[in-house]
Amino acid sequence: MKLSEIAKIIGTEFTGEDKEILSLNTLKDATEHELSFVANPKYVKDIPTSKAAAILVTEATKEYVPNNSVALVVEDTYWQMAVLSKYFAPPLEESDAPEALIGEGSSVASTATVARGAKIGKNTTVMAGVYIGSNVEIGDNTILYPNVVIYRDCKVGSDCIIHAGTVIGSDGFGFASNRLGEHKKIYHIGNAVVEDDVEIGANTTIDRAVFGTTRIEKGARLDNLIQVAHNCVFGKGSVAAAQSGFAGSTIIGQNNVFGAQSGTAGHLTIAPFNTFAARSGVTKSVKESGKTFAGFPFMEHKAWLKIQGKLARLIK
Repeated sequence: MKLSEIAKIIGTEFTGEDKEILSLNTLKDATEHELSFVANPKYVKDIPTSKAAAILVTEATKEYVPNNSVALVVEDTYWQMAVLSKYFAPPLEESDAPEALIGEGSSVASTATVARGAKIGKNTTVMAGVYIGSNVEIGDNTILYPNVVIYRDCKVGSDCIIHAGTVIGSDGFGFASNRLGEHKKIYHIGNAVVEDDVEIGANTTIDRAVFGTTRIEKGARLDNLIQVAHNCVFGKGSVAAAQSGFAGSTIIGQNNVFGAQSGTAGHLTIAPFNTFAARSGVTKSVKESGKTFAGFPFMEHKAWLKIQGKLARLIK
């Protein structure tokens, strides 16, 4: 889409070259063919070094836009990004893509649906009611139990087991809100990737990224009824028990263990090799390794036990 078309949609004007825009992306990752935006003051520092062809900014931040970028000045950058996300979202399926490729020794149930452009490796089992979207890639020796759904452009590695009813690549819970209390959907144009040797329980959901990739790293284990939000990274060999939830853009290091109904707030970084007891509520980043935590807000497990002991004595 030309910048002039974009400007018309969001009701603004610009000076400079009328560039062709291929997609949307973050300030740090945007290329010279992509549009970016800044909606949070903490990201203003990334504007001058961005390679984006154009950046959605306000009057207060337009001065930071580098010479290589075009400033598109709007009142609410996040809202306008949401508006534009619909125009850059791909079609639900690729009707003109080549026929799906199914590897030697693989079994696909007659009631499963494999969209055009998908690729399935060798000796993989696809059971009844499974849906595999356009351009999805599935590795070798993987098992997809009944009614697993994998949205377009997502990837599942080799030697994986994904149990019934799990959904990989659905849109995250993302929307912009204005002063009138109206909500505008943000179309998620990234994907979700499940690496090799991952087992995912029944009815778990892994949301696709807004931009980039939501990633479940090699050797991870996810129980039933777990929510992994957009742009999370669930680290290599990490484990989560049932009903755990991980808010958007949380980066979880390798070999962390999360008890049942535990969860993290968004935009956190969790160091490797920590344990979080059942119902732990992780509200800030964890920089140390080798710790055990409990409670909400979470604290070291020993401190939590002492507090519980004192409370028990108070009510006697």
